[in-house]
Amino acid sequence: MSEDVMKDIPVWRKVTITKEEAAAYSHIGINKLEDLLKIPNCPFVLYVGKKKLIKRKEFEEFIENTREV
Repeated sequence: MSEDVMKDIPVWRKVTITKEEAAAYSHIGINKLEDLLKIPNCPFVLYVGKKKLIKRKEFEEFIENTREV
């Protein structure tokens, strides 16, 4: 798929999202997201080689069940 097609898919329909998309979607800063992704056994991180993607559904569940970030 080309980048243009990927940009046309709404965030709430994607299985994984980038840190930048997650920051815009959740209003959590990129630096804070990077800290969360470094936590051992982080439930919403997916490694694709060295790249870290965020599993959207698990990320949404994390936000729903977390009182403070």
